[in-house]
Amino acid sequence: MQTQKEILTVSQLNQASQTLLENYFSKIWVEGEISNLARPTSGHLYFSLKDAKAQVRCALFRFKKNALTFEPQNGLLVHVQAKVSIYPDRGDYQLIVESMEPAGDGRLRQLYEQLIRKLEAEGLFQEHWKKPLPLFPKHIGVITSTTGAAIRDILSVLKRRFPYIPITIYPTKVQGSEATAEIIRALALANQHQQVEVLILARGGGSLEDLWPFNEESVARAIFASHIPVISGIGHEIDFTIADWVADKRAPTPSAAAELATPHQNIIFQQFFSIENQLYKKITQHIQHQTLKIDWLQKRLRHPGQTIQNQIQILKTLYTRLLLANAHLFKNKKLKFTSATRALEAVSPLSTLNRGYAIVSHANKGNILRSINEIETGDSLKVRLKDGMIDCVVQTL
Repeated sequence: MQTQKEILTVSQLNQASQTLLENYFSKIWVEGEISNLARPTSGHLYFSLKDAKAQVRCALFRFKKNALTFEPQNGLLVHVQAKVSIYPDRGDYQLIVESMEPAGDGRLRQLYEQLIRKLEAEGLFQEHWKKPLPLFPKHIGVITSTTGAAIRDILSVLKRRFPYIPITIYPTKVQGSEATAEIIRALALANQHQQVEVLILARGGGSLEDLWPFNEESVARAIFASHIPVISGIGHEIDFTIADWVADKRAPTPSAAAELATPHQNIIFQQFFSIENQLYKKITQHIQHQTLKIDWLQKRLRHPGQTIQNQIQILKTLYTRLLLANAHLFKNKKLKFTSATRALEAVSPLSTLNRGYAIVSHANKGNILRSINEIETGDSLKVRLKDGMIDCVVQTL
């Protein structure tokens, strides 16, 4: 007897597959690189996760995306927590992502950026906290591994630039789980002894994970708390750690850190010779100035008799000038008097009489007559001419 076949529709198959997958893979972690990232206006994220051999489609819905602490980008390696599902309409296999975090360097990069923002908000990177480096340090401290290339480069530069400065090395691990505690311990020890005047914190290059001890918050705060100026020389020029941001001076390499910590002996010798020349010039100028001053004083120093003779000559000169001034003053006064006399004569009535005029006055009243209306027939008058008086009687008017 032939059994009846069970035939599923496509919709039933997809629905059953969806239920099976969601029950069996309800919450799994998957690592992969983001690609084909799409950001529709709905606010959801659609992308693929891929490795070297395969890829799978993913969906991250808006309310889950808003909980992310970083911005997903193409090429970023991530860990996603998701459930496996099927989109029933098309039968496409996909991951419904519940959460996402950076993986490997991506995760460290996220922690790095978070700590940068935190410490920057607290003001640990501000310039006014930076301590000045000593111009001529009497003692230099170096915090680094004694087995790496960094210490050899530093010692080589210090020996070449200024071999007379004593150096104290604080051996520390610069990589791995123990490095953080050892770096903090070395900073504390240097500050406790107060023997060195500047500290070089250094190591060679490496990956973000290799350099991570210098990105730890505890190391950053230990550098900030140091009373001794700290120069960071970590990795290569392109490497930036949080220790670089907090340090009082950042150098691109360990060798450059050693150069910042020391003056070059040739520069010091040049400065010494320059100061010597300036001092010689100042002493020479001072001697010349004092010599000229002595010569001038010698010329001013004279015999008392000469001084008296000079004063007599001055008195004679003043006496002569006084006589000339009096004569000049008398002459000016005389000229002014003559000029005034001439002016008076010009307006004097006597001058009018000399020109043929006469002055008539009433004999009894004595007033000078100016009009015929002031006299009557029979009045006695006096007429003054330039050389005498005439008595007259008015006979007719």
